[in-house]
Amino acid sequence: MTALYLDLSATQSVPAANLNRDDLGSPKTVRYGNTPRIRVSSQSWKRVIRHGVEQDLGEKAARTRLVPLKVRQALEQAGWPADLAAFAGQQVAVSAGKKGIGTEKEGHTSVLLFLPESGLDELVAVCAEHREPLEQNLAKKKPGQILPADRIEEILKRRTASISLLGRMLAELPGANVDGAAQVAHAFTTHAAEPQRDYFTAVDDWLGEADTGSGHLDTSEFSAGVFYRYATVNITDLLKNLDGDDKAARTVLGSFAEHFLLSLPQAKKNSTAPHTVPDLAYLAVRAQRPLSLAAAFETPVKDSDGGFAPASRSALAAYAHHLNRLTGNRHRPFHGHATVDDGTTDLTALGAAHDSFYDLIDTALEAALPVAGTQG
Repeated sequence: MTALYLDLSATQSVPAANLNRDDLGSPKTVRYGNTPRIRVSSQSWKRVIRHGVEQDLGEKAARTRLVPLKVRQALEQAGWPADLAAFAGQQVAVSAGKKGIGTEKEGHTSVLLFLPESGLDELVAVCAEHREPLEQNLAKKKPGQILPADRIEEILKRRTASISLLGRMLAELPGANVDGAAQVAHAFTTHAAEPQRDYFTAVDDWLGEADTGSGHLDTSEFSAGVFYRYATVNITDLLKNLDGDDKAARTVLGSFAEHFLLSLPQAKKNSTAPHTVPDLAYLAVRAQRPLSLAAAFETPVKDSDGGFAPASRSALAAYAHHLNRLTGNRHRPFHGHATVDDGTTDLTALGAAHDSFYDLIDTALEAALPVAGTQG
């Protein structure tokens, strides 16, 4: 069975910001084409996309090590003694699967779990049902597994649409791993760019008129540039993860596409407010394999009329033209774009023009999911 993919590419101009910091607080970077670029990690953008998808679908998931702690806190709020509540929380980890999930310290699992938030209430309910055996084993040095392993495992293995979309790694529980259908690339500037330093001060409002100086001074770093962004969703895998539900797949895919285009990492948003949207979005439905257009910018673009955005759109379209020729325009049921461009740039290689992101997404979904439905 041939897989089907939705490729999403975008160019986006971002003003002074620090969307994704390294361990020293500087904007992340990468060398590409032997040229320094500003980079935003896939994890950073994927997180805000996931939160948007979960908000749309009304089913939140939590990626956390704190399940035992949260269970303990919920039981304490229900009136359980602190020592019994802590023991029950620990038992949630110990009783998961045949060997349990290890704990690094009290209330923290040794691995990062990814489960529906609603699962917390279910875990608390299981503990409540088995309060008596928990009380009986509280004082034992090696109590073993007290809670029913099959029920704990079933709750921890449950998944939401966002887990089906983005995947889950949990080797400690057989069958808990989920191969994510979505892949998100690191965003990088289409042109040479490096972090810039900002010296700033804060005024002490209660200093007297004769007093000089500031209440605080420091330096920080920021960057600016036009980013190329790319993601792809294996629609065939998404359908498989959603048990062949075409309607659910369409909803999830549409939500992912919307938040890919309209989301922005939230780091330092209050001090930079870099709330732009892509000036060019290109969506393609492909069979056989996905195709990134990142190589369009291996040679960094030069500024045109003082800016990089028009040159980036032109470079993307030019590379797509050659890619279309090399692939013979085959295995691509649909492609199209939406842009702020006024028609001065030749974007015909990016398929039909659409007035809005939403029109572009809807048309791509119409092209993709009927085909995927026949393959499911």
